[in-house]
Amino acid sequence: MSAVRAGAPTGPRIGPLLPEHADQVLAIYQAGIDEGDATFETRAPEWAAFDKGRLAEHRFVALDESGAVLGWVAASAVSERCVYAGVVEHSVYVHPGARGRGVARALLDALIASTEAAGIWTIQSGIFPENIASLALHERAGFRVVGTRERIGRHQGVWRDVVMLERRSALIT
Repeated sequence: MSAVRAGAPTGPRIGPLLPEHADQVLAIYQAGIDEGDATFETRAPEWAAFDKGRLAEHRFVALDESGAVLGWVAASAVSERCVYAGVVEHSVYVHPGARGRGVARALLDALIASTEAAGIWTIQSGIFPENIASLALHERAGFRVVGTRERIGRHQGVWRDVVMLERRSALIT
């Protein structure tokens, strides 16, 4: 994973997540996985699987002035059924050295803008209750808790709960 300089600006440049970002994106994903409170996953996928599982028009990176990836956000369809065409699930990850500088919020704002422009009415996510920073970020970005799925899965031998959040678009009625 490339180093993030301490003096990088707090306003990252947001752009499309492209194949040339793959190594840095997957390294950031793995760093989040390794911390233990971001996902049930235990290993970042290969790029082909990552790429196939996320909607190309709803994935972004935050870049510093040198082009290093500070974080990423991506959305996936929740279902192939047409009734759910306006519902996506998302993930957002930030390089450990870039946290606390507005990177995740800038990424979420980009995702919200792209999904609303595409007619998507709901963005959802499942977050471990221990991930206080992510829960607070999502609340500030207009997400609301819709419930908790208790003991929904085992992670590293421990049953984990997942807080379900959603953001409903005020623009799409």
